[in-house]
Amino acid sequence: MNPNFIGVTGLPRAGSTLLCQLLAQHPEIHCEGHSSPLCNTLLGIRRMISDDQFYLSQLDNSFDTSYAHLASAMRGFLRGWNHDCQKKAVVDKNRAWLHAIELLLHIEPEAKLVVCIRELGQIYGSIEAQHQRTILVDFIDHLADYDRFGRADILFAKDKAIGAPLISLHAVPDLPKAVQERLYFVRFEDMMEQPKACMSHIYAWLGLSPFEINPDKLDIGIQESDSHYHMKYTHKQSERVVKPKPHDIPPRIQAQIESAYSWFYQQYYPGKR
Repeated sequence: MNPNFIGVTGLPRAGSTLLCQLLAQHPEIHCEGHSSPLCNTLLGIRRMISDDQFYLSQLDNSFDTSYAHLASAMRGFLRGWNHDCQKKAVVDKNRAWLHAIELLLHIEPEAKLVVCIRELGQIYGSIEAQHQRTILVDFIDHLADYDRFGRADILFAKDKAIGAPLISLHAVPDLPKAVQERLYFVRFEDMMEQPKACMSHIYAWLGLSPFEINPDKLDIGIQESDSHYHMKYTHKQSERVVKPKPHDIPPRIQAQIESAYSWFYQQYYPGKR
């Protein structure tokens, strides 16, 4: 029997690492915690096969059979990734899952995604604070030479650390209702304020047995690497849930964020602005 597939995705610095630690506490879940290349690999397979002239000629001659071969192969690859999992559900973490949700559901119709979000100013603030702590080392895409406003502007660009997943979030209302029903949005602030209640709701939505987490005693798993996400070192796991102090955001930057992404606040933080 194949385990239920759970993708963890969403915005950076929005609690995905902590969420995976909390999910892993449930005895019916297998969760390694660190980001996986599975999503990127499936997207790569699609790009590669779509440019393969031999396969395209097969589609010309026998589309249904050839397309079924591809669907079966991609489904087998996804399920084979965690071939030794003996638990009811398996968690795979990657920020690209929301972007690839319709591809995922085509090969695994019962899959579900838990999407991590956080107030955007605090996401920027978390990244900037990490930069200031490690200011002798540049970002992989060389943001250190910019001033704070310029660095924030670039981070929110459509292909950068905050901007890229924001595009996927912005597209959610355009998805079919059946697809939207496979998404669960968890706010970082709720996870910090009420971790037990928050996780109880998530476990129930995932169809798992009731389970109460211990927010004061978390297992430490494999340390995450952020360099491939164009973020700065280091990414540490916590031994317990501790609400962080709010980052002090320059008013001009906060105002620019709220103006440019008013749809985000209306959709995910109504009345919070």
